[in-house]
Amino acid sequence: MIYLRPETHLETHDVTNQPPPFENINLFTSDAALQNALTHAGGAVHSARLATFGGVCGSSQVADWAMQANRNPPQLKQFDKYGERLDEVEFHPAYHELMKLGLENGISSAAWTSEAGHVLHTAIEFLMAQAEPGVCCPMTMTYACLPAIKHDATLYAEWSPRVLAGKYDPSSQPAKNKAGVTIGMAMTEKQGGSDVRANTTRATKNADGSYTLVGHKWFCSAPMSDACLTLAYADGGLTCFLAPRWKPDGSRNAIHVMRLKDKMGDKANASSEIEYHGAFARRIGEEGR
Repeated sequence: MIYLRPETHLETHDVTNQPPPFENINLFTSDAALQNALTHAGGAVHSARLATFGGVCGSSQVADWAMQANRNPPQLKQFDKYGERLDEVEFHPAYHELMKLGLENGISSAAWTSEAGHVLHTAIEFLMAQAEPGVCCPMTMTYACLPAIKHDATLYAEWSPRVLAGKYDPSSQPAKNKAGVTIGMAMTEKQGGSDVRANTTRATKNADGSYTLVGHKWFCSAPMSDACLTLAYADGGLTCFLAPRWKPDGSRNAIHVMRLKDKMGDKANASSEIEYHGAFARRIGEEGR
């Protein structure tokens, strides 16, 4: 944050060698390399939009949000005061402002709704990451979910309008009641890490075609997402599923947040470990795919 006329002539010394805060800079119009890359990739049509967004991302207001979001990390609320299970994460208001800034300027939706959409998405994300990279994680996963969900026409018809809406709604309620959603991903497990073949989470098929998940995930990057793409072993092999935070009947899904990660950086985001205790999920694609 830029403060008004701080003292530089002190009784003991003068402050003479400090650069001014890197704030109130237009991160797009001041970046010739980015503008040149945008033009060569066929995205020059979006220059005015990106200039507006670059001015906001480089503002002192956004820099202050980023500082506050990392100084006040998210807090896990597993239970309410009556001992009832919640599995919710509470964020500082600055985090919500940053999420709104990114999503409502198209990080998750622009690639799929605009001319030269992926070029535009890349430029938007490049600017947003300079403002605060931590919040880019849940927004990028939301952008990336659609090609996977497209493998199930019913799921795509249900979830894609919520992703493409470009709206941020942080409320904890069933996705059908929200203006926009975020989608997370939960793939890796303790015993395997990036080798997902070592996963042990099991998926049991139900009579209605849904599945029940039992197991853990060592890394779930955004536990407050409205749904997660996740992996589990069904009878046909390792399979992709969509696990929503709320079940179709409006009850909470049995996705338990065990703890938040204590990371060296990216304090604003709520990376977590989760467990599926008979969680409801819907299959994407074939078993074993």
